[in-house]
Amino acid sequence: MRFKVNTKGHYDFIDITAEVASIVTKSHVKSGIVLLFIPGSTAALTTIEYESGVIEDLKDLFEKLAPEKANYKHHLRWGDRNGAAHIKSALVGPDLVLPIEDGSLMTGTWQQVVLIDFDERPRSREVIVKIVESVV
Repeated sequence: MRFKVNTKGHYDFIDITAEVASIVTKSHVKSGIVLLFIPGSTAALTTIEYESGVIEDLKDLFEKLAPEKANYKHHLRWGDRNGAAHIKSALVGPDLVLPIEDGSLMTGTWQQVVLIDFDERPRSREVIVKIVESVV
C-alpha cells in the first residue's frame, strides 16, 4: 500500500496518523506491525506530539545541527542548496515501525505519526506502508 503527501518543503511537518490508522484498520490485521518508509533522502518519518511548540522547538534544534545557510560539500557536487536537508533526514530516518494491537495502530495519547520534509522546495512524497501480521 502507498499514499501520496504533497509538501511545501523547508521544514514542512505533516500529521499522517489518520491515513496510517485507516490503512491499518482496513487491513483487518489484529496483531502485528506497520512499517512506514519514505523514499528519498530529504524527508523523514517520526512520532511526536504534533503541536506548534514542539514543531518550533524541533525546527530550532535542526537549524542548530545543520543550518540551512551553511555551505555543504553536497552543494559543490550537485549545484543545489539542500545539503542541510540531507543531513536532517539522515538524523531522523526514512522509516518507522509501529505496533498493531486489537486491529488498531498503537500510539500514545499525544503521539502522532509525522512526515517531515526538509527539502528546499515543495514535493509530492510517497509513503510506503507494509503491514506484517503477528504469528504468535
